[in-house]
This record gives sequence, C-alpha cells and structure tokens, in this order.
Amino acid sequence: MKNVFQVVLLLLTTFSFSQDKIITKNGKITFEASVPAFEEIKAKNEGVTCVINTKSSEIATLAIVKGFRFKVALMEEHFNENYIESDKHPKATFKGKIENFDFAKVTSQAKEYTIKGKLELHGKTKDITITATIKKTNDGTAFVSNFTINTDDFGIQIPSVVSKKVSKKVAVSLDFLLR
Repeated sequence: MKNVFQVVLLLLTTFSFSQDKIITKNGKITFEASVPAFEEIKAKNEGVTCVINTKSSEIATLAIVKGFRFKVALMEEHFNENYIESDKHPKATFKGKIENFDFAKVTSQAKEYTIKGKLELHGKTKDITITATIKKTNDGTAFVSNFTINTDDFGIQIPSVVSKKVSKKVAVSLDFLLR
C-alpha cells in the first residue's frame, strides 16, 4: 500500500507544478469479460487518476485494482484473489503519448486521436495502441476510449472450470473528465 501511495503522490507532484497539466482523480474505467448466455462479468472503478500534459501530449493513468466494483461480491473476491491477485499487483498503469495532439485546437467537437503507450497490469507490461475521442465541455476536457485487451497478454489465468463463462477478450471503457 505504501508503494501505491508513493506512485500516486509522485504522479500528482510531477504533474501539479505546472499549468500545462489537466487531471482527474475520479475517472471511470469499466471492463466486461462476459460471454453470451452466462452471468454478466462486469466491473467499474470510479477512482482512476489520469493526467495529460497539454504541452508534451503525454498521458498517464493509475487505477487501484481493488477499486473495481462488481454487482456480485463473490465475483469481486475471485477477481482480486484468483485472477488479478491484487495483493501482489495492486495497481494498473498506462503511460503513453497522444499522437498529433494540440490542446489549443481541442474544441467542443469530439476529435479522435491515436494513443500509443505501455499498459502495466498483473505485473506484465505490454505496448498498446488505442483510439480516444477528446473534446472540450463546459466542465473540462472529456476523454473517452473503448478498446479490448487479451488476458493472456498479461498472464491472467482463467481456471478451466469457468473458461467457457469468462471471455479472454476483455472490453475496456475509459471515461475521464479532466480539468
């Protein structure tokens, strides 16, 4: 827990010394690994930190894994203990760069951007490329993305007894309002 606090403090300290940063501490990540005809496997974390450096186009996110909430408490317990092993791997991070991003040109019209970076989850790091829409709103800057990750890429084992009920392809949605 001490390491997680230090990472959060480092992210916030690094990005708070300048006016060139926009941030949220209550971003939302939702994921779904459901298979048709079986029980929904879906969770949401509404305490995600995201920082965008408006000058360098760098982006960093941090999600505390135990912050994901499921409708069924037993799923949450299995997620933390058996799949993600959140005591060993307490956080998920992404660090990358938004391509061709000029914050001064962001308007109320959503524009799609490509983002390349490194996703760290379950102790494994993988280069990923995602797309996101970014636009200005009355309340800040909206950032929305939907993409898929594969559990095998991050060494997440799905027990054979439930392998037909849990998808290895996990749909991930990001919804951040940065200020």
